[in-house]
Amino acid sequence: MAPRGVTVGIIVFAAFLGGLAGGTLALAVAQQGSAATSRLEDRIQAIEETAANFSHEMTALKEELAQATNRSRELLERAITRNKSEDERLVEAVAKVAPTVVSIVATKEVPRLRVEYVNPFGNDPFFRDFGIRIPVYRQEGTVRQKVGAGTGFIVSRTGVILTNRHVVADPQASYVALLSDGSQVPLRVLYRDPKWDLAVARVEGEQGAPYPTAPLGIATTLRLGDRVAVIGNALGEYSNSVTTGIISGLNRRVVAHDASGNAVELTGVIQTDAAINPGNSGGPMINLNGEVIGIATATVLGSENIGFAIPIDEARAVLQRLFRGEFVPGQI
Repeated sequence: MAPRGVTVGIIVFAAFLGGLAGGTLALAVAQQGSAATSRLEDRIQAIEETAANFSHEMTALKEELAQATNRSRELLERAITRNKSEDERLVEAVAKVAPTVVSIVATKEVPRLRVEYVNPFGNDPFFRDFGIRIPVYRQEGTVRQKVGAGTGFIVSRTGVILTNRHVVADPQASYVALLSDGSQVPLRVLYRDPKWDLAVARVEGEQGAPYPTAPLGIATTLRLGDRVAVIGNALGEYSNSVTTGIISGLNRRVVAHDASGNAVELTGVIQTDAAINPGNSGGPMINLNGEVIGIATATVLGSENIGFAIPIDEARAVLQRLFRGEFVPGQI
């Protein structure tokens, strides 16, 4: 019987060992699975980091591409500009600014006069029958008539207009702007500058708004010989007339006289050989980029092609003061 018990014990012991080995195998498999999961998580993290880096690189490349595209576009535009003739650029510049130019007409109530021919000696009987008569003007009411004309240009979409002071100098007159589309709008003078021959007006009401505006350039960069054009209401009859020339002088000092004989000293003005005819006063002087760099203001009577313009930098300063509400009593 003993041998059988031993055998049974060995069998039981062997069975116990077998169960232990099975548990060890399961533990090993679990450990291997955990390691595999960790490696997968590491790989996933590495892939995510790579994707993030790739996304950053793509963003940087897109930015570089956009910058390169802008540079290429700028270079192309410069090349096109270089290849254009000055005449082509001048035509484009005039077309750009012309819609902003207005003709300004001043009207006023003036006496209506009737001419009578009377004896200068009155009722003196000695001279009564000599037949001597002289004209005498007698007033019969008033009539509104045109008393002046000039030019201006629109600088804001609400209808603010720059012009010369002498164009709108009479506070008793009424002013009307003839727009480039043929319409007429009443003007209200906002400001008359005491130093420069500058004035600011505005379209009354909202009809026609928003208005086209003239881009303002910089006069301090002008050079002798630069091509320019002047747009204005020549002789008060020919609106949007264009004359061309060059910058003939800079920082000039002149004394100009208005129609009433009042003298105005102007310093730092631009000289040009572009014709500035009566009626051109207040019109824009533009460069080849279609930017206003001056305001036509005076010409030398009896001369050939000697005109002057106020630098646009002075007008810009006036506009900035005006919009900030910096008025001085007596200037408006």
